[in-house]
Amino acid sequence: MLNISPNTIHQKVEFSRFNSFNKTNLSPANRMFTRWLVGTLTLIVILLLLPWTQNIQSKGKVTTLQPGQRPQTIQSTIAGRIENWYVREGQLVRKGDTIVHLSEIKAEYFDPNLVSRTEQQVEAKEGAITSYDSKVDALEGQIAAMNSELEFKQKQLANKILQAEFKLASSQADMEQAYYQDSVAVVQYNRTEQLFNQGIKSRADVEEKRIKMQEARAKYASSQNKVEEVRNELANARLELSTVRYEYTQKVAKAESDKFSTLSSKYDAEGSVNKLRIEASNYEQRSQFYYIVAPQDCYITKAIKPGLGETVKEGEGIVTIMPADYDLAVELYIKAMDLPLVSLGQEVRFIFDGWPAFIFSGWPGQSFGTYSGSVVAIDNMISANGEYRILVGPRDKSKPWPEALRVGSGAQGIALLNNVPLWYEIWRKLNGFPPDYYDDDTEEAPKMKAPVKAIK
Repeated sequence: MLNISPNTIHQKVEFSRFNSFNKTNLSPANRMFTRWLVGTLTLIVILLLLPWTQNIQSKGKVTTLQPGQRPQTIQSTIAGRIENWYVREGQLVRKGDTIVHLSEIKAEYFDPNLVSRTEQQVEAKEGAITSYDSKVDALEGQIAAMNSELEFKQKQLANKILQAEFKLASSQADMEQAYYQDSVAVVQYNRTEQLFNQGIKSRADVEEKRIKMQEARAKYASSQNKVEEVRNELANARLELSTVRYEYTQKVAKAESDKFSTLSSKYDAEGSVNKLRIEASNYEQRSQFYYIVAPQDCYITKAIKPGLGETVKEGEGIVTIMPADYDLAVELYIKAMDLPLVSLGQEVRFIFDGWPAFIFSGWPGQSFGTYSGSVVAIDNMISANGEYRILVGPRDKSKPWPEALRVGSGAQGIALLNNVPLWYEIWRKLNGFPPDYYDDDTEEAPKMKAPVKAIK
């Protein structure tokens, strides 16, 4: 029966006596399936309502926080030949311990006394500089002496000119006196001759006057010559004054030229000395590069050039080391779409290779075998693989990372984000949406003041 009517016959008819009723009744398995289906749907709904922690998953590797704590290669500063090894691979060495000894292979550095010989060259050049200084001092003294001599000569010639002028004036006076005497003698001779013609004077008187006239003329001519001679002496003295100034100017100029040439040679010698000092210092520093020492406490990991007698070039790697003291970190790469969701100090969970773990990415509290860390650095430039690198260090007050963990081992990171319902996370995944981004910046918007006077 379909039990449509409210009047039932269950109490009046025995259904077990009729085969038709047995065939139309629902089986117990059908009722059990219905209950299982309803229970399953209820469980699914409950699961969809459970909280889910959004996360960003990425694979990375273990590294160190400080760049100086990461594996590194020690290069040879100079080109050389390996003479002796003082360590073996895997050995712990302290800072300053000798690792390998190199010998020289360049011909210009073969001399074992190269540094001392270069220092001798420096001393020789310094002696030349001292000689140049002495020569400069001598030239300066010579210039000062010539200037003094020039001043003395000028004064001497000025006195000579003054004497010549006085002598010229005296000679001119003598010439004028001789001229007057000559004129008087001529007049006396003419008068005596007239008196002789008149018979008043004798011939002896005439001859005497003629002799006196000739003497006066000779004396006048002599005074004229003496005046010209004094004039020539005065002109020569004045010319000598001009000549001596030019002559001493040339001498001073030549001495100054020698002085500046000496100074130029001195400066060249000083440049050579500085260059030789640099070379001597370089040679001394180069001799210290024959022994390669450990830059810090470290382990020798691999000898790149192991053979004795092998040559290495400048800057070529010779051995790789791993620092003994380091702070572990994990570098992860995230997509550009997830970069705004990561911030400094954000918690990240790790699964290290070699350490078993049982995880639920959406329920970090129910995971086992994971380790916690905090974001300490985020690159501002995209990497070659098209993703951004983040550096994660150990988190304070959390389970310490394994002591046996080594640099270079693999790690899988899970950056924890916001808590959302599970159904929302499934819906987000199906639509390809990024995780939710929430900014904790709660700054209030600035309050705007109304203007004092409104503009109409």
